[in-house]
Amino acid sequence: MKIKKVLTLTLSLLLTASMIGCSPAKGDDKEDTKAASKEDKVITVGATANPHAEILEEAKPLLKEKGYDLNIKVFNDYVLPNTALDEGSLDANFFQHIPYLEETVKEKGYKLTYTSKVHLEPMGFYSEKLKDIKDIADGSTIAVPNDPTNGARALKLLADNGVIKVKDAELITKNDITENPKNIKIKEMNAEQLPTVLKDVDGAVINTNYALNADLNPLKDALAIESKDSPYSNILACREDNKDSEKIKALSDVLNSKEVKAFIEEKYQGSIIPSFE
Repeated sequence: MKIKKVLTLTLSLLLTASMIGCSPAKGDDKEDTKAASKEDKVITVGATANPHAEILEEAKPLLKEKGYDLNIKVFNDYVLPNTALDEGSLDANFFQHIPYLEETVKEKGYKLTYTSKVHLEPMGFYSEKLKDIKDIADGSTIAVPNDPTNGARALKLLADNGVIKVKDAELITKNDITENPKNIKIKEMNAEQLPTVLKDVDGAVINTNYALNADLNPLKDALAIESKDSPYSNILACREDNKDSEKIKALSDVLNSKEVKAFIEEKYQGSIIPSFE
């Protein structure tokens, strides 16, 4: 009996020790909760430098009033921000328009969506060799973005200005040019590289954010520009699983606030247009 009691006591002590070893300390619980709570008050957003990061900087104090800190990660291309958002290292991104997001989702299978339209960046045709888009000579080379949506926008801008004629469709490529009386050569490139090749081509159709980065003013320097009724509003993109989160709602509200609207109108003087009332 004595041996049985000793064995029972020993087993009981071992089980107790095991349970204590497996249970997290109460202090650790509190620290983990505190860390998680603090992390939830930080909104990490990927953006291209101009104008998106500038607009987000303007939003920082407004978000602070709502209890959130804004962490802005600047990207120099149009691919990585959606990849990072899908993988979860970003809460949202702000650099693209709706057709570009839709094309990316279709191609990559990402579970991404958007909450609010913020502004429109009209694309422009720029040249260091021409004074007027009508002066484009036979055999000229024009550079355009190589992604489907912005490439289509560029070709439509050239068509709207009588340089070429294109197929009537949403997404078009240079293969959809139906008339090319001046035998224009279309050079497709990454959008961020277009300002750097202006000296090597006869002209380029450039997104406003990259034009601004290169000190090109769309209203003064562009020889042709998209009309203000363009459907390509830039948006705040997020994942489907965090679209209804409090932090995304707060950021959406701020980006559609009267303060941000006034900033866009004053800062960019019409080269960028608010997409909300």
